[in-house]
Amino acid sequence: MTSVQGTAVDIPTEDGVADAYLAHPGDGTPRPGVLLYQDAFGLRPHLRAMADRLAEAGYTVLVPNVFYRHGRAPVVELPEFIDPGARPELFATLGPLIQSLTADSVVRDAGAYLRWLAESPLVTDGPVALTGYCMGARLALWTAGGHPDRVAAAAGFHGGRLVTDAPDSPHLAVEHITAEVYFGHADNDHSLPPEQIERFEEALTAAGVRHTCEVYAGAEHGYTQADTTAYDEESSERHWAALLELLKRTF
Repeated sequence: MTSVQGTAVDIPTEDGVADAYLAHPGDGTPRPGVLLYQDAFGLRPHLRAMADRLAEAGYTVLVPNVFYRHGRAPVVELPEFIDPGARPELFATLGPLIQSLTADSVVRDAGAYLRWLAESPLVTDGPVALTGYCMGARLALWTAGGHPDRVAAAAGFHGGRLVTDAPDSPHLAVEHITAEVYFGHADNDHSLPPEQIERFEEALTAAGVRHTCEVYAGAEHGYTQADTTAYDEESSERHWAALLELLKRTF
């Protein structure tokens, strides 16, 4: 197993400084870059562990605190295990943070993250890959659409609100995407009903985006997040297999 080194880094942006976690193989050799976008609960030990697992597979992985405008991670105090009893209180606090992430601000911040990766001696030259979870799937779409020359692959898992009637709906970004796209939808997800899944795939097809969209049967929103009650080991391992296959095709 490849040894992994994880460090805290700060990334200058147009609006301040984003704290982030960087994981990479311990030999210090440049590796393909992966930008990992958090779920609503933010940068925490579980996401660092996910980044470490990707680094073990041979990638340099950056996990930014996308809520950095509201403070350094953890922006919101989280229980060690996030259960349904804790969620109402958490989302009352997290809701405004999530809503503050507009398509414009996400694309602007992504430019800073992508520049940082391009300048890092731990990252090989060329475009990077994206993977996003829950709300992070939306951020991955906006980033891939806003920086098509810098993104070779984009993945999203149990993403919510991918299709809305807003002028900056995430699905509208696909017309600018040149990357290969993979999305693993949760079967039991109130934030992405079947009609939205259908409209999302229709948008990808109409835009000519190379894509694979799959619905994970029996999986709930958040199925990859092992520190929550939504976690499903079988679906999570399926996600890892799909993500690593996408990265293998990309780099």
